[in-house]
Amino acid sequence: MNKSELIDAIAADAGISKAAAKLALESFLSNVGGTLQKGGRVSLVGFGSWSVSGRAAREGRNPQTGKTISIAAKNVVKFKAGAELEGSVNAK
Repeated sequence: MNKSELIDAIAADAGISKAAAKLALESFLSNVGGTLQKGGRVSLVGFGSWSVSGRAAREGRNPQTGKTISIAAKNVVKFKAGAELEGSVNAK
């Protein structure tokens, strides 16, 4: 499912226009991104939680040449699925 398909699904499920669904989705994404950018955590009980974790600088290898390269430190977003989401994915 891509973003436009998700907007269509939200609009159909909520009985709202596609424009309103698009605004709601963009607001959600903006708020999650803003919270993570500040180093915060976003939790949706049953669905999952997003958090920011730091990765230290490290040495790596270029797979084509085998030459050692330096990989800079960076922050990465982590997602941990909630129990309900995991249960629905693993339900048979």
